Amino acid sequence: MSLQTFTYSGDFELESGAVLHGLEIAYNTYGSLNKSRDNVVWVCHALTANSDVLDWWKGFFGENDHFNPDEHFIVCANVLGSAYGTTSPLSQNPVTGSPYYLAFPEFTTRDQAKAHVLLANELGIDVIDTLIGGSLGGQQALEWSIIEPARIKNLILIATNAKHSPWGIAFNESQRLAIATDRTFYANRPDGGSKGLKAARSIALLSYRTYETYGITQQEEDDTVTDSFKASGYQNYQGQKLVNRFNAYSYWYLSKAMDSHNVGRGRGGGDKALSMITARTLVIGITSDVLFPIEEQQYLFRHIPKAAFAEIDSFYGHDGFLIETEILTKITTSFFKTDVKGKIIELQKIA
Repeated sequence: MSLQTFTYSGDFELESGAVLHGLEIAYNTYGSLNKSRDNVVWVCHALTANSDVLDWWKGFFGENDHFNPDEHFIVCANVLGSAYGTTSPLSQNPVTGSPYYLAFPEFTTRDQAKAHVLLANELGIDVIDTLIGGSLGGQQALEWSIIEPARIKNLILIATNAKHSPWGIAFNESQRLAIATDRTFYANRPDGGSKGLKAARSIALLSYRTYETYGITQQEEDDTVTDSFKASGYQNYQGQKLVNRFNAYSYWYLSKAMDSHNVGRGRGGGDKALSMITARTLVIGITSDVLFPIEEQQYLFRHIPKAAFAEIDSFYGHDGFLIETEILTKITTSFFKTDVKGKIIELQKIA
């Protein structure tokens, strides 16, 4: 289905106390609600993705995939602050009549989850059969499952964490430093900070993949090469690719939202917060993930009451959650056949 937009008529108060007026949420839906209205699969997307989940998670979501529109009513909403239709730094500031740019209020993953709640209410969805997200999407899904445990029946968390780590924050800050070196970022124009964004994406890629990934995919075949390396070209290409479809302001704010992620904030700590989750939960970690190391998913598994755990040994590092769709399908299929009581799903048994 084509992109739709919901406009919230009330005032949306952020965790900081700032208020957004006329919040708009862009979203896609696929399939139809069944008579019992219990076939909802809600996807929370990652940092620079959009609400068209059938496009960016092919092999896992699609006409002939595990999550398909024939069986499920699939919903994916563009997150608060993103570049694809939901209220963001490039939206019009009602006070000035111009885009917010850096006057946009800072928000958290908790705020992003609360925006999802508004849309679910608008769509008349009382029960979500499966809430799923990876990376930043997993952080949102965690927050939502704590805010409204009764609404979420099953929860799937992939390559994510309960609290963003100093390591992850350092990566994000390094990217923001790169953006800030581009003077156009402060020029209040839609393409401001583009060169900085290109550099930021290059930094981010190093955390999404691994030494081994680059060693094989970007290895030079000619030992006489002394410049213009494949790895250099790859970094430039991927950086420009993001510049062509995103903007530095959304990237800046979304990275700060990721840094803010801490389910234990105001809830007595992470252990207590995770104990509030009542959904049957599948936690999936990637052994080669350097950005969200597997011990972070093991922590989630240990502290969420009804949880199962599986590992993926992926060549692609953190990006494996987007690429290893065949393995994700096998793990997810096994999960829905399992009576979850702190059970570990062994990948070797289902691969």
